[in-house]
Amino acid sequence: MSSESWSDRLLGGFKKTSERLGENLSGIVGKTRLDDGQLDALEDALILSDLGPRAAARIRDKLAGTRFERGADEAAIKEAVAGELAAILRPVAKPIDVVAFPRPQVILVIGVNGSGKTTTIAKLAHYFQELDYSVMLAAGDTFRAAAIEQLAVWADRVGVPIIRGPEGGDPSAVVFDAVKAATDQGIDALIVDTAGRLQNKRELMDELAKIRRVLGRLNPEAPHDVVLVLDATNGQNALQQIEIFKEVAGVTGLVMTKLDGTARGGVLVAAAEQYGLPIHAIGVGEKLDDLRPFDPDLVARVIAGVA
Repeated sequence: MSSESWSDRLLGGFKKTSERLGENLSGIVGKTRLDDGQLDALEDALILSDLGPRAAARIRDKLAGTRFERGADEAAIKEAVAGELAAILRPVAKPIDVVAFPRPQVILVIGVNGSGKTTTIAKLAHYFQELDYSVMLAAGDTFRAAAIEQLAVWADRVGVPIIRGPEGGDPSAVVFDAVKAATDQGIDALIVDTAGRLQNKRELMDELAKIRRVLGRLNPEAPHDVVLVLDATNGQNALQQIEIFKEVAGVTGLVMTKLDGTARGGVLVAAAEQYGLPIHAIGVGEKLDDLRPFDPDLVARVIAGVA
């Protein structure tokens, strides 16, 4: 996909977010500096746009010291906001790469059911294929027959092998078999689906701990990545998921999905400011090539409505 078409899709995906922020910023104008009342209104506008109180306070403080030589009209304020958003997002923009030696690089993918986890795994596999890496999938969510079958369908569609076990089987056994197979076949990246149940955190924590122990026996460096898939339509609730999964799974990076058509894309900023976890990629559609590395400058300008 060309960068232009991806940008167009990103613009469409964040349209509601940027429109919402534009509406909230409307009417905030000043001379060369914003006064306290205007700064308060700006901070409220950012919070209402799902950027979160911490990011909003940071941007407010930065703009409090900004001098607008040509006047603080709406366009100038949006440009300034875009610059501050980019400053928040740049440190966390880290595309995932296959660097493990020995191979394979083991990537655990976690997230609640319905977050787009399974399709994200397929898109990630497709992305690695575009980079000429070989990929294998492991169906580690053994407690839902639908999860195993859905992942198998995607594996066939993408054209990658999949290791699976029986419904209700031991996820760590599937992971063990998958690592052995990936090692024997010289696979570069092994992407492991895991259960998305948060109803019983202890059960999920125990299951992931067992998977880690099995991986550790095969490769002390594995898992190399623990990627949390978040549904952007959940807005601030996505932050609660980060909090929980950080505790139970040791999250190392994020993928944000379903940014197309949502007014809550600002949660990306809130997550970056509050947690500082790498944001590997974002998804703005259902096609295989709709998952792309996170571009902080473009996203900042799109959210601010100046792209």
